[in-house]
Amino acid sequence: MEAAPSLRKETHASHAPHDNSKCRQIIEGARTVFRAKGFDGASMETIAKAANVSKGTLYVYFDSKEALFEALILEDRHKQAEALLHIDTDNPDMVADLTMLGRRYARLLGAPDKIATVRMVVGAAEKFPQFGRLLYEAGPVEGAKRLAAYLDLCVAAGKLKPCDTLRAAEHFFELCVARLLKRLMFGVGGALSEDEIEKTVDLAVDVFLNGYRPHKD
Repeated sequence: MEAAPSLRKETHASHAPHDNSKCRQIIEGARTVFRAKGFDGASMETIAKAANVSKGTLYVYFDSKEALFEALILEDRHKQAEALLHIDTDNPDMVADLTMLGRRYARLLGAPDKIATVRMVVGAAEKFPQFGRLLYEAGPVEGAKRLAAYLDLCVAAGKLKPCDTLRAAEHFFELCVARLLKRLMFGVGGALSEDEIEKTVDLAVDVFLNGYRPHKD
C-alpha cells in the first residue's frame, strides 16, 4: 500500500518516549471532543479533560491540536472501509465476488463511527486540506486501486470488456452506496438495514455489469 504523504512539515507530535496505552487514551478523548465540537471548537484543555490527563501530559505526547488531529486521522485510516476490503482473486464467480465485496463495503462505509469520522474531517478540510487528503488517499484512492487490480484480471479473462479499470472501480463503489451515503451524511433516517444494503448492492452489481460486461452479439 502506498503511504500517504507525510504532514510532518506542518504538524508533528512530541519526540518524547510514548506510552502506547496513554497515547491511545489521549486519542480516544480527542476523538470524543473533535466529533462533538469540531476542530475549531475543540481546545487542548477540553481534550485533556476528556482524556483524563493533565494538560502537561497531553503536550508531552502532542505539541499542538493539529498534531493530535493528524494522529487521530492516521489511526482511523487503518480502519477505513476501503482498506479493510479483501478481494478473493481465486474465486471464479465474478458476480458473487462483486456482490460480497459491495455489501461489505456498504456496511463498513455506513457504520456510525465511519460517518462520524468523515464528517469530522470534512469539517476541518477547508482550513487544513492535508487532513482531508490523508483520509481520501487511504480510503477511496486505495480502495479503487485494489478493486482495479481485480478488474484487470476479469478483463484479461474476458469477463469484462477492456476499459479504464480504475474508473470502473470508482463507478462500482459509488453505485454500491448510491443514495445510502448521502442519507447518512445528512442524518436522514436511521442506520442502514441489511435489506436496504442488499437491495442497493444487488442493483449496483446489475448496473455495473450491464455497463462493463461484454455484450453478446
